[in-house]
Amino acid sequence: MTTNVMPPYEENETAPIMDDISQNKPETETVSENVPESREAFFLKQLAVVQQEAEENKNQALRAIAEMENIRRRAQEDIQKASKFAIESFAEHLLSVKDSLEMALVNPTQEVSSLQQGVELTLKQLNHAFERARIHEVPSEGQIFDPNIHQAVSTIQNDAPENTVVQVYQKGYRLNDRAMVVVAKK
Repeated sequence: MTTNVMPPYEENETAPIMDDISQNKPETETVSENVPESREAFFLKQLAVVQQEAEENKNQALRAIAEMENIRRRAQEDIQKASKFAIESFAEHLLSVKDSLEMALVNPTQEVSSLQQGVELTLKQLNHAFERARIHEVPSEGQIFDPNIHQAVSTIQNDAPENTVVQVYQKGYRLNDRAMVVVAKK
């Protein structure tokens, strides 16, 4: 909204503020003493318009702040829900692995071949659960040692190039600890 800030003046008339400056009058005089009633009404009207705009801007700012707070709160709730449901999904897949292991223990007189098949199927279930949870094995053996991924437990003399992982003690996974490895040295 564009408003005319200056009141209309007669052609021979100067602005009251300019009169004050040119005559070096003390600042104790109020503008209303020098301004005719129509100018005073004009200024009061302009003041009311500016005050209304300021109040509207204040209300808009308060609404924006409240909306930002609501967005932040909803985002935190969404993160908590996503984490909760991700854990639930992973737990569901692990329960089928647990059930398979328990079934293998129910019949202790099984033949070794059927027990081995059961373990292989259970391992497939576990690998499937890991894939769905985006847990991936970190390939280590034969790789160059990377302290960000691997945890060197020891070094040994070996024909492999220096700083190459030659033995894995404990596999590592991308969403888990680093792989525990033995590193070659010269």
